[in-house]
Amino acid sequence: MADLEDKLSRADIIDVSKLKGDQVMFGATVTLVDEDTDEKVKYRIVGEVEADVKQGKISITSPIARALLGKKKKDVVEVSTPGGGKSYEIMKVEFK
Repeated sequence: MADLEDKLSRADIIDVSKLKGDQVMFGATVTLVDEDTDEKVKYRIVGEVEADVKQGKISITSPIARALLGKKKKDVVEVSTPGGGKSYEIMKVEFK
């Protein structure tokens, strides 16, 4: 219980709809294309507690989110995954 109270006392509420820009940051919804398979995926970068890959929400501390931070549309990112390296091209960065 003390751990939860500590997290709540340090929490900040961020209204993602008020964020803007073309750079990937916390709260961004990013559309990617896998350069090997041409498969499109869409992820929203959220806090660790909110993360749910099945809903397309990835933690800001995840390897893919860390690789995306600071990048822009058309940038290519390399991500190390348990199955090996992956390359993604950023197709869209939006805040909604």
